[in-house]
Amino acid sequence: MVDKTFSYSIETDIPSDYLRNLLDFIYQKYLRPEKKRFVNISKKVVGGVPSLTFTTLDSAGKQNLDIEIRGGKPIKLKIVPIDETVPGERIREIEQDVIVFVELFEEKVRKSALYFAWREGEEVVPEQLRAKEKSSINRLFLETQILLFVIFISLGMFLFLFLGWLAPITLLAIQLIFVFYSNKFIARTGDWRITESNPIIHLLEYYLPLEEQDAFRKKFSRDKLLEMKKEVYDQTILKKREIDCKIAGKIFKKYGFECEPKNLVTRKMNVHQLVKRTADKFGFPMPEVVVSNTMIPNAAASGPSPSRGIVLITTGLLVQLDEDEILSVLGHEFGHLKGRDPLLLYGLTGAEFLFRFYVLFPLFPFIFSSFLFFLYFWLVMTVIYFIAKFFEARADLVSSMVVGQPQILARALEKIGFRRLLYERIPQYRFQEWISLEPHPPVYFRVARLEKLEVPVKIKHPLIQSAKDVINGFRASL
Repeated sequence: MVDKTFSYSIETDIPSDYLRNLLDFIYQKYLRPEKKRFVNISKKVVGGVPSLTFTTLDSAGKQNLDIEIRGGKPIKLKIVPIDETVPGERIREIEQDVIVFVELFEEKVRKSALYFAWREGEEVVPEQLRAKEKSSINRLFLETQILLFVIFISLGMFLFLFLGWLAPITLLAIQLIFVFYSNKFIARTGDWRITESNPIIHLLEYYLPLEEQDAFRKKFSRDKLLEMKKEVYDQTILKKREIDCKIAGKIFKKYGFECEPKNLVTRKMNVHQLVKRTADKFGFPMPEVVVSNTMIPNAAASGPSPSRGIVLITTGLLVQLDEDEILSVLGHEFGHLKGRDPLLLYGLTGAEFLFRFYVLFPLFPFIFSSFLFFLYFWLVMTVIYFIAKFFEARADLVSSMVVGQPQILARALEKIGFRRLLYERIPQYRFQEWISLEPHPPVYFRVARLEKLEVPVKIKHPLIQSAKDVINGFRASL
């Protein structure tokens, strides 16, 4: 046996009572379906701490790694190579597998948890329920605004019927207005504006006992939860009191359940300070900040320039990531502002638009009256989205260079994109991710790339380096 041990800590907010269920979940969903990959599986409790041990097999059926997961807080993962031929990639894969299944379990538990978020002095807004209404609007202006450009390009064909050869110029002028005022549109989609005088978001998660979850979901409607949320707000935040089981418990009791301190997680996030710290690192003026009250973890920065920037953060991101991870994610978003990516993508899509109408259409009109147009349009969109991956990869590099935490950004991406990571283990799915109409490169590629960076990160031409990395990553997937 090789005398070397790899140890990792995985943070989690779930109560200690859930940790045994977490290990059972990993066994049922990860180990049990893959009997040809895992042997010597054992579950036990040592000193009151549950643990799960198993051994991995290589493709030849040879034992190569001994694994132990201890269900404490934080969760402890220990990986011991059995022989020195085990590649580092295999060790990293196991660590990532465990992280993915921890996140899957946390997601499952959160769906049954009581979850509230507030901003002082603002209207009490229900969680998640407004996310679906806003998702289509947000997609227009976030994610480097590509979807907005694609919609305009599609509308151009119909506008051509009415305005003729003036249609492309007219449409691009309208689109440019949207780009320059995108910060104003995004500001309207947020639930709360964050200011220096009112910077705090309050968060509460109450994890119901497992045996009570089904009954709770059936009993409490949207209106009941909103009523409960307002009562907690009125008795705590409105009166400048801390949220604890002593106060919240009285309200919970009215609704038929007790408050166990070990199941209650509360936090106050100074969102203004987090964004200001990131802006200061970039040397940018403080942008406008809005928060969307949805459990989907996301952040975005948009606007035509840093001086007209806006940052949107979801409460899901504040719940799921710690402060350093949020700072690194914000660094990525500020990287888009620094590179003026919305304007660059506007120029890219606009150039294709003008080329199509003023060059391709006059020379080859038959293309637009047959199925060849759909083939052309698909190929063009695939290329544009692939080029957009250069900008996303650059934003990762810029965050690593300015914020200086590439490995922490990698951890944040694992938490946010754990579902994509799970599917990207399939080679065919990896290739599909590279050519899909999705501006971000595959998560596995971004994580592996960030983990290889050495601090301080010094890269002379981040965009050129990112283009090379993305192309090489795509080639490796073939």
